[in-house]
Amino acid sequence: MEDEYYPVEISENIYWVGVIDWNLRDFHAYATPKGSSYNSYLILDDKITLIDTVKDHLADEMISRIEKVVDPAKIDYVVANHVEPDHSSSLSRVMKMNQNAKIFATKRAKDGLCQYYRPYGCDSWDFEVVDTGYELDLGKRTLAFIETPMLHWPDSMQTYLKEDRILFSNDGFGQHLASSHRFNDEVDNALEEASEYYANILMPFSKPVFNLLEKVEKLNIEIDMIATGHGIIWRDNPGQIIDAYRKWASGETVPKVLVIYDSMWGSTEKMAKVVVEGITSKGIEAQLLHLRKNEWSMIIREILEAPVIAIGSTTINNGPLHSVAGFLTHLKGLRPKNKKAAVFGSYGWGGGGVKFAESELENTGVEIVEKGIQIKFGPDKEDLKACRELGIRLADIASLDQTRT
Repeated sequence: MEDEYYPVEISENIYWVGVIDWNLRDFHAYATPKGSSYNSYLILDDKITLIDTVKDHLADEMISRIEKVVDPAKIDYVVANHVEPDHSSSLSRVMKMNQNAKIFATKRAKDGLCQYYRPYGCDSWDFEVVDTGYELDLGKRTLAFIETPMLHWPDSMQTYLKEDRILFSNDGFGQHLASSHRFNDEVDNALEEASEYYANILMPFSKPVFNLLEKVEKLNIEIDMIATGHGIIWRDNPGQIIDAYRKWASGETVPKVLVIYDSMWGSTEKMAKVVVEGITSKGIEAQLLHLRKNEWSMIIREILEAPVIAIGSTTINNGPLHSVAGFLTHLKGLRPKNKKAAVFGSYGWGGGGVKFAESELENTGVEIVEKGIQIKFGPDKEDLKACRELGIRLADIASLDQTRT
């Protein structure tokens, strides 16, 4: 190929051959304003091995990088850590260039790949089904596979290069971040980006996260580098992201209250601002987050470490504004742990928004700790006093919650 895309050697004879998706702005309705990358890795050994592929429309870039190192037709093994198309949809291109390559995948991954890519000849591909503990001799190096079901698909696994102590983690420990840099010590915001990724993609799967960390410990795996499926690679103190995952999965929080709201004519917004005043009067951090003026993915990241949230909504058609209803549905799917909440809002001729929001939060597993405040039309002095007092009580709850943590 004529394209001038070059690999990055991340360790001796181990290359990043992925692609950077600078213009990605949406991933499963999760806003990605900083783009992303799809990371694929090439290991040169007696058996040349490719770990994961990239989105199909960017396959030419991956192949160009591989060609700078080796003829793609000489690839012996392909490791498919995950079926999802952002990691697998150029697999058919790789197999077309080398029909004799063997694919290593979990049983569920094999089944999923063949369902996706049967029209591209998957029935003729040579698969080896692997599970936790299976080891693959490459010559001078050895790969060991670790099944990670529901992190975040049933087919998922991670691959460990024993001699180099590199964990190829696919969707674990990554970030949606497009960068000209490849390593965490070259960027300033890796952990922050990883927290947003975890909150929006992996938050519902805290138990599988703990299962992975337990497997790593039981298998006595020492990790010098985590080569992720998205974003940058952790080579400087990779233990920091492992520790962060342990904290996030356990539901640890900091003393903070989020006031998340939308307003039609400003009444609910007035209430929200006074709730914030009550919170901050107790020395507790508060954030005021308008649902149509902030990316939901960013709000979800803040929820990850906040023990208490307050939801505010105007009532329309006997329910909350569509932005609030949509956000609560989104939150329900993510199933945040150890959260407490209160609801407030205004209405015109008929209420309903507050009751709906409380019900949705309870269905999410969030504990309602205060009776909802509803006011008709605009808040008066007594209404605003009640809102301030609500903020004070929520601050106290956030403070106590942190003490228990």
